[in-house]
This record gives sequence, structure tokens and C-alpha cells, in this order.
Amino acid sequence: MDKTVRIRVGNQTAHSARDMTEPFEYALNRGFDAFEWFPDKKESGAGWKVGEVSIDSRRLLRQRARSHDMEFYFHAPLDVNLLGPEGEEALIQHVQFAQEIGASLFTIHPFVDGGTEVFLRALRPLMRRLDRFNMGLSIENTPDTGPGIFNDLFRKLRSTDWTEECRVGMCLDVGHANLCSATRNDYLAYVDSLDRLVPIIHLHLHENYGDSDTHLPIFTGPAGVDPFAVQALLERLKERHFSGAIILEQWPEPPSLLDNARERLLDMLSGSAS
Repeated sequence: MDKTVRIRVGNQTAHSARDMTEPFEYALNRGFDAFEWFPDKKESGAGWKVGEVSIDSRRLLRQRARSHDMEFYFHAPLDVNLLGPEGEEALIQHVQFAQEIGASLFTIHPFVDGGTEVFLRALRPLMRRLDRFNMGLSIENTPDTGPGIFNDLFRKLRSTDWTEECRVGMCLDVGHANLCSATRNDYLAYVDSLDRLVPIIHLHLHENYGDSDTHLPIFTGPAGVDPFAVQALLERLKERHFSGAIILEQWPEPPSLLDNARERLLDMLSGSAS
């Protein structure tokens, strides 16, 4: 990996944590330089939502991140559907939260049951709003969205002038790619099926055995036996000039598994490990 390109590696909030700030405090204490905020309130009461975080708390989070050279990212809740009756209104409050904490990127899942053109039309107001706050947009693959959907989505997006309004690209979720029916247990095949003009600007990294979305820490699943695919993935990202963040989407026990994953990834990125 080109050493002049900075790739940040960090973690994410988790409903399994004692409170919403526990993974963040861990990241700060361990010197991570990336963190993603993901409001995922459960019916049990676990997790959090943006309305529970005061304005003063948001400003403090922003200040602390800046003082530690940490970049913030935001992941919209899974139940926020742009095409739903309350989708745009719900997104406004989440964009506001992301702006107030200083997030540089806003991630959503695609809703393409009605076709990619319908989704794109619903996407444009969000892109305009994000552009006002100098935030980029990343669209994350789910287990049900194959590479062909993203090829079509970004082909249509390139035919418009919308990308001048907002930096937009793909959030590649490696675990989801591994579950996709077209590339089951072969996330490299998913990446190879993506058009070269699909910009990968963000990465969610976790693994599984192709059976369910278990969000295993990287190097504790198949890559714990053979890390070849992880190294090959990083090489593919290099070829695509990736310069975003790698987010470890879990809060494991023990949390030191995050440190192990980050250190091995940084070694691979620097070329000092095979």
C-alpha cells in the first residue's frame, strides 16, 4: 500500500456495550484514529439513538476527536428508509447529529426494491444536504445487494451531475459481500465483480463463515487460519486507490481483539506482513 496514502483504522458503537461511549473511550485510549457512530436502539433498551445525545455532548465529542486526530463517521440506523413516509424527516435529524459531531462521511443502506432509479431520485435531497455540511455519502452493500446493483447504481449516478453536489461512493461491507448469494464465501469475487468506476470510499470489516451475519472480528474466523484473502483484499483496494477508513464493526470480548486486528491490518498495509 502506498505509504503516502493515509488509511485510518477504527471501530464503532455497539448495542452490546455498557453505554454508547464505551467503544469510543476505548478507541481514544488505544490511539485509534477512526470511529463510527451507529445509533441502533433495540426494543430491549440496549443501544442508543441520536435524540438521547445533548447538543453539549455532541460538541464535546467533536472537540475530543479533533484533539486526538480521530476522524468521525456516521452510519444511519437500519430502519431509516429514504423511500418511507418518514424517511427524509428521520434522515434530517441524523444528518444534523453527524454534522454536530464533525463526521466527514454519512453511510446508508440502499433501498432498491423499486429499482435503482427510484432510489437515486430519493437520494438527491440527502446529497444536497450533506454537501452543505461538507460531508460525503457512502452507500453500503447488504447481503441482498449484489455487485450488479452497485454497478447499475453508480453507472446511472455518473450519467448525472449530482456527484458535483456531494462526494459519493460505496461502503464495502466485507462480511455482507461474503453472504451475498452470488459470491457466497468469496468476498474477493464480489470485489472483482464491481465495475472499476465504482468508487470504494469506506470499508466495514468483519468476517463470517458464509452462514449468517455474525460480525466476527477479522482474524478470528477464516482469516485466523489463512489471512491470504485479507491481504488480497488490501491489494485490490490499493489498485482502486482507496484512501478511506476501515471500520471494525464489532465490540468483542475481550476488546483487545480490536487491537490485534488493527495492528495486523496496519502491518499488512505497510507491507511488513504477508
